[in-house]
Amino acid sequence: MSSDQKPLGAMAPPKKIELFSGTYFGACTLGGVIACGPTHTAVTPLDLVKCRRQVDANLYKSNVQAWKSIYSAEGLRGVFFGWAPTFVGYSFQGAGKYGFYEVFKYLYGDNWFPNSNKTIVYLAASASAEFLADLALCPLEAVKVRMQTTLPPYANNLREGFSKIVAKEGIGGLYKGLYPLWGRQVPYTMVKFATFEEAVSQIYKTLGKPKESYNTLQQTGVSFLGGYIAGIWCAAVSHPADVMVSKLNSDRKAGEGALAATSRIYKNIGFTGLWNGLPVRIVMIGTLTAFQWLIYDSFKVYLGLPTTGGH
Repeated sequence: MSSDQKPLGAMAPPKKIELFSGTYFGACTLGGVIACGPTHTAVTPLDLVKCRRQVDANLYKSNVQAWKSIYSAEGLRGVFFGWAPTFVGYSFQGAGKYGFYEVFKYLYGDNWFPNSNKTIVYLAASASAEFLADLALCPLEAVKVRMQTTLPPYANNLREGFSKIVAKEGIGGLYKGLYPLWGRQVPYTMVKFATFEEAVSQIYKTLGKPKESYNTLQQTGVSFLGGYIAGIWCAAVSHPADVMVSKLNSDRKAGEGALAATSRIYKNIGFTGLWNGLPVRIVMIGTLTAFQWLIYDSFKVYLGLPTTGGH
């Protein structure tokens, strides 16, 4: 072996990702895609029934009866109907949500207002991130909701649904649910991130040792528990807006303003109608959020980065 050659075992390890570098934020963005796209797609059966029961509370007697009815008529494809816009939409949204959250948390907390209250930083960073992420999610959410809440279906696949909306209503038709989507998602994400950060911090305080004293498997376990706690609160806070998004996308008349449509729909369903499907959504969002944080932090650990929260 020549003097300038090194044995395989002496090869330099991969370059460590520098915290708060462009590569770091890019890794967080990719982590958001991996955390959100597959998890939202996995709970499509729950989301399908939830959306249909929000639009028509009398359509099914129970969730189990709904799944049996759908499966007997359409098979597994029917149970996962709407998976494509769900996967694409929430992959985009996950990229923006987690990627921009890390960017804004760094800017607001470390750069611009270093002495600010941490909870205020978490709330402001998550609100800013979700505001931008929803611009990417909204068109796919519009297609998904119309596919899932109309019988017979408005469209049979993502391409057909996208094309029909644009042909009949223009690009604006894809964004007519944007304001209620912001109304649902921005408070949801504020609660999701701020509650998660606080829950993780309290879990480590309860355990009695600093985060760094636990191995990565234990730390991601804390992320899972903190995520589930955050998910329960997310579901409750955002549920009325979630119902309204489903109603607006399925029952808004051509040329009708968002406020006028919201007022008309509220008169029809009343306050109690805003809470249709809440138990299902608590199970769905709690599980979803827990696994999203588990996947996201596991991906960060894989890249040699620290898990979120607990500092």
